[in-house]
Amino acid sequence: MIWILLFASLRAGVLEDARDRQDAASLAAQAQKLVAKAAPGAKANYELAIVKSYEAEVAMEKGDKKASASAAEAGIDAAKKAVAGEAGNSEYHRILGTLCGQVIPANVMLGLKYGRCAMDEVAKAIELNPKSGENWLARGVGNYYLPASFGGGIDKAIEDFGKAIQLNPKLADAYLWRGVALRKSGKNVEARQSLSKALELNPKRLWAKTQLDKTPEK
Repeated sequence: MIWILLFASLRAGVLEDARDRQDAASLAAQAQKLVAKAAPGAKANYELAIVKSYEAEVAMEKGDKKASASAAEAGIDAAKKAVAGEAGNSEYHRILGTLCGQVIPANVMLGLKYGRCAMDEVAKAIELNPKSGENWLARGVGNYYLPASFGGGIDKAIEDFGKAIQLNPKLADAYLWRGVALRKSGKNVEARQSLSKALELNPKRLWAKTQLDKTPEK
């Protein structure tokens, strides 16, 4: 059991490293391997969903909204299967909600189809595990893209990112997204501080460096 957990941890580290370096080719190759295995079960589907979410994330960071939406949609089916196989797993609900949310920025009209999924699944993840910083980070990203008129907005997103940091002070992406949100709200000094912290925690994250470079000092 220890070796299985160690292997899973190492594989997760490899995937995160590819995401951090924006290595879309490596992520696509990993997704193909998982699809080729055609392994049933909640865990296998969750792993595929994670890879597709990272693919969507990298494509969005590179400005390819169409590819981002395509990757996210491809991962939704796997995430649904993971949830169906283990409905009490908070992380499985989080990744499903994240993938549904990742489709929307590419086409606002898709919000009608995937918006409810994004909100409900992340809410379920928090219900199952309210102490997970990753769950609050996911809700914050959702609120960042969701207009205030629909219950989201920048202020709510910043609050969620703060909650994520409170629960997990080493969660680099929470600082990254809080910095992005603070910049959007005109708080550039605070934004740079948050983005700098994100890079301190994860120096490999190219998108964090890009966001810091484009944030004015004043």
